[in-house]
Amino acid sequence: MTEKSMAKPLTGKVAIVTGATRGIGKGIALQLAKAGAVVYITGRTLKPRSDLPGCSLEEVAKEISENSGQCIPIQCDHSKDEDIKALFDRVKEEQKGKLDIMVNNAYSAVNAIGEAMGKPFWEQPTTMWDTVNNVGLRNHYICSVYASQIMVPRKEGLIVNISSAGGLSYLFNVAYGIGKEACDRMAADCAIELRKHKVAFVSLWPGAVQTEHITKMMASEKGNDVKLPGVKPEVVKKIFENGETPQFAGMCIAKLATDPNIMQKTGKVLMTSDLANEYDLTDVNGRKPMGMRSVKTLLNYNGNTWLAAVVPRFLKVPLWMVALRGKKL
Repeated sequence: MTEKSMAKPLTGKVAIVTGATRGIGKGIALQLAKAGAVVYITGRTLKPRSDLPGCSLEEVAKEISENSGQCIPIQCDHSKDEDIKALFDRVKEEQKGKLDIMVNNAYSAVNAIGEAMGKPFWEQPTTMWDTVNNVGLRNHYICSVYASQIMVPRKEGLIVNISSAGGLSYLFNVAYGIGKEACDRMAADCAIELRKHKVAFVSLWPGAVQTEHITKMMASEKGNDVKLPGVKPEVVKKIFENGETPQFAGMCIAKLATDPNIMQKTGKVLMTSDLANEYDLTDVNGRKPMGMRSVKTLLNYNGNTWLAAVVPRFLKVPLWMVALRGKKL
C-alpha cells in the first residue's frame, strides 16, 4: 500500500451525501472528500446566504476544493421525487454506473422540531408528521432504491442512514422518534435483501453533535426544553457541550467504507462512539467521544463523579441492556 493510498483510502470511490450544506451532512462530506472520494453533495441552498454563512452548496464545495478534495454540488429538493431521480441519473451517467457510498442524511425538520420543543404532539401542527418524515424517511427509502439499482449489478457498495437514539426511546417529539426507528428498521430489512449482492446497509447513531443549529438552540431558552432519555435536565447542556463535531460521523463512515468485513455489520445499528473504539478514532477537536454506552460518562452526567473517577473508560453498558429501553413487548 502506497503512502498516498493510506492517506486517501477512498481514492477512486464515488459517494453521495444528501443534505450536506450544514451540520452532520457537511461534516460527512468533508471527511469523505478528505479520504479521497468524489463526493456529490445535495441541498436546497445553492448560493451563499448572509443569514446562513458557510451553509450553501457552493461554500461547502469551495471548502472541500481548498482542501484538495473532489466535490460536485447538486441543488436538490428531496421532497420532490423528480429531483431525486435526476440526481441519480446524473451520477450514474457521469460516473459510468459507479456509486460506492450512499449517505441518507437530508432532513428538513430541524427548525420545526426546535420551534415545537416542549409541546405535546396534540398541540403541534398535524403537518409535523410530513415535515419530519417526508424528507427524513420517505426520501431515504427512495434514495436507497436508486442507490441499490446502481450498486447491486456491481456487487458492492455501502448505504448509511443517519439515525439517532430517538429510534430507541423518546427524543424531541413523537414524529421524530417514529421516523428514526423506521430508519433503523429500513436498514435492517433492506440489508436482508441486499446481503447476497454484497451491498451493506447500516443505520448510524451519532452522539450529541455540536451542529450549528443545536449549538445555537442550546445557548437559548429553548435549550431548557431539550430532553434526553434517562438524563437529568440540568446535565443535557453539558452533554452537548462535550459532544461530537459534525465531522466525526464522516470519519466513521470513511472507516466503514474501507472495512473488508463490512458485511458483518450490515443491517445493524452502529454508534459512532463504538466505532471510535473499534477503529481507534479521535475527533477533529482532539477528543475521543465516549457515547451513550459509556458507564463513566453516564455516572458523570448523573452526578456520581467520585465513582466515575475510578471506573475504567472501556466499561460499557451491554447492547442487550440498551435494547431493553426500546422494548415494547
